[in-house]
Amino acid sequence: MLTTKQKVLRKFWYAIMPVAHLQDGPKPFRLMGEDIVLFLKEDGTPAALKDRCCHRTAKLSKGFVERGNIVCGYHGWTYNGEGACVRIPQNPDGNIPRGACVPAYRCEEKYGYAWVALEEPLQPIPHFPEEGDPAYRRIHQFYQKWNTSPFRMMENSFDNSHFSFVHKANFGMMDKPLPSKYEFRPNDWGFEAETHVPIRNPEQSHRITGTTEPVTERHLINRWFMPFSRRFGCVYPASGRHHIIYNCATPIDDDTMMLAQWLYRNDSEEDCSTQELIAWDRPITDEDREILEATDADACMDTRRRQEFHMESDKPGLLMRKMLLELLQREGEDEVFRVSTQIPVRQS
Repeated sequence: MLTTKQKVLRKFWYAIMPVAHLQDGPKPFRLMGEDIVLFLKEDGTPAALKDRCCHRTAKLSKGFVERGNIVCGYHGWTYNGEGACVRIPQNPDGNIPRGACVPAYRCEEKYGYAWVALEEPLQPIPHFPEEGDPAYRRIHQFYQKWNTSPFRMMENSFDNSHFSFVHKANFGMMDKPLPSKYEFRPNDWGFEAETHVPIRNPEQSHRITGTTEPVTERHLINRWFMPFSRRFGCVYPASGRHHIIYNCATPIDDDTMMLAQWLYRNDSEEDCSTQELIAWDRPITDEDREILEATDADACMDTRRRQEFHMESDKPGLLMRKMLLELLQREGEDEVFRVSTQIPVRQS
């Protein structure tokens, strides 16, 4: 599936960038192949416009913000948060041509991020119940470009069978490759998946897990929010520590995505510092990134095309593929993909 070619994917919210990144001026972003610019309006809320001035097509992201409006750096044409041209410095009488504007996109701030939907969204921004709960602290962990597709990242997030190999350097157990099974609770726009996973607990992770057991358990209540957001709901029963990660895999184009990751913990900075938590999750995230960048970004949704073979532990990814394919069909779309790279089947 090529994300830029599937029109229905334009009808969802995506986490674009931390709002704090906009404090010093406008920033560009490419969302599903569309160049947009984000900036802060006068009230401090984010706005998103097409990154092209309607005068001579210069990128507005090369300009600056003045009293909550974005000013083109080429000739100073000025636009408000709705994309309407409100000032042309060369026209002292204030005359503005009828229809002088640039396309504006839906933009909201939530969880410290600016979220954008290119078209009328089918669903609201995913609800993260830990946000605002005094029992939790929020830690922004990672914001980085990956050379893979958002579906590959989502599928990997629910894949218990890769722990023993991809993460063997920290918590994976190579001598126990049989993955734990999930109990699935599907809904209209995703699913919840619950399981219990044993992990190695080396000394360097004791403050993360809150226990000194050499092998401890993760009780996972994970959630997938269609199309490309997920909750890693990890609780360590031995200590009662919650290590809850939210990921948003925002499609840049057909081959790249932006990872937004933040963490909720129910302990204190003294129990385990922000820096310790980021340092612990950093190599795990890097390991996932390295292996996913070695896959074909064009993941096949329709398994009847037999582009890949599957095993029982692939059920979360197969359920995602089924639900996304059904979404395309409801919207009157076919899966768009590149030239077939079908794996040959050996004849016996």
